[in-house]
Amino acid sequence: MEREIFANISPLDHRYSVGNEELWQRMSDYLSEEAAIRYLAKVEAALAKALAAQGVAPEEAAEEISRAAGEVRPEEVIAEEAKTRHNIRALVNVIQAKVSPQVRPWVHFTATSADIIDSANALRYKEFTRDVLLPQLKELIGTLVEMAQREKDTLQVGRTHGQHAVPITFGYYLAGYVQRLGTSYQRIQEAAENLRGKMAGAVGAYNASSLVVEDPLALEEQVMAELGIKASPFATQVVEAEYMLALMHEYVTCLGILANFADDMRHLQRTEIGEVGEYFAPEQVGSSTMPHKRNPWNYEHVKSLWKTFLPRIMTVYMDQISEHQRDLSNSASSRFLAELAAGCVLAMNRLNQVTKKLRVDAEAMRRNFAASARMIVAEPLYILLASKGHPDAHEAVRVLTLEAEKTGRPVVELAKSKAELEPYLAQLTTEQWKVLEDPAAYTGQAARKTELICNHWISQLNIS
Repeated sequence: MEREIFANISPLDHRYSVGNEELWQRMSDYLSEEAAIRYLAKVEAALAKALAAQGVAPEEAAEEISRAAGEVRPEEVIAEEAKTRHNIRALVNVIQAKVSPQVRPWVHFTATSADIIDSANALRYKEFTRDVLLPQLKELIGTLVEMAQREKDTLQVGRTHGQHAVPITFGYYLAGYVQRLGTSYQRIQEAAENLRGKMAGAVGAYNASSLVVEDPLALEEQVMAELGIKASPFATQVVEAEYMLALMHEYVTCLGILANFADDMRHLQRTEIGEVGEYFAPEQVGSSTMPHKRNPWNYEHVKSLWKTFLPRIMTVYMDQISEHQRDLSNSASSRFLAELAAGCVLAMNRLNQVTKKLRVDAEAMRRNFAASARMIVAEPLYILLASKGHPDAHEAVRVLTLEAEKTGRPVVELAKSKAELEPYLAQLTTEQWKVLEDPAAYTGQAARKTELICNHWISQLNIS
């Protein structure tokens, strides 16, 4: 059935995915209600296979249940749930209706609902992370690596507290985000791989399976092996919340890094700065009333997604609490994890697409640097004077900067005119004088560090 996209309620399903149907479909394969039911059915099939392997259920039971589980349609389960008022019992009833009478007892045998739900969620979020989210993040990191290497020598004034600091290069600036996102990639990957499932029964003590299985823990391990996930070392009726919490925490942490980069890019597009610019299509409109406007709306959009999904991590933390062996206070809230996951992917994709086309204005960067160049030289002057033995170099240069501000004369020119500084200045090498006379050369190890960071992550993530 064709998706009626504008009949949806969530902006994720229409406004923010309508332009990329392929990406929406990839996310839907893991995050949709249809996907959730399909993964639940996978767990039921895995349980049947493990029961047969343990000699508890006949082989034909595993075969029939696996086939039936693969044929389950979401509309069948929803219709059955309308009668049972219980989603897992509805799924079980649908599967049982598709198998022979002698096989029906083995559907969901010894399991409780949370065995199926928690194991299914562990599997689908693990696979979603591996197959959709991490490839999107890797592609974005690759875009930043390419740009950082290209701009490793492009002079840019550093900024701290909103003020001009000492110079860096634009590539060095980008390499900082390569490092942060690369680290985030690994932490997300680790958290996803560590998601846990269970097949331990109603309170986690294997009560039901102990009646019929010689080693219930081995049965659980076999189910998890069939699914390709790990078993919880100690679960109650539910898997410990910390495993999923860790993944969602890393999602939101990554989203914060994306928002930080987007915000920086937005500021660098301010009229008075103008160091970068979003691609602006020929027919694109920046304002409904000001035809000249070219707003950095894509970067603003990413920051807005962060504002939307950051608060949701609080709900995930609140879902950490489940009274005694289980309560249902997370029954609604846990269903919204899919939106958080989708929001992260959409932010990554948007940021990657707009950054690929980002215009870098090296001349504007040099012009902005030049506005403060005569004062920026204060730091290297102070360091060099101190290195030659001046007893209070910082204070001496601070006084020079005040005089430079008052007179408009360059700091270095004023330093040369001070007799008390002459013995120290006379010791400077030709290379040291070059930095003082051309502060654009005062970029330290920016270019080298850029290459080191980029090469590290190219190797770690196998970026081509």
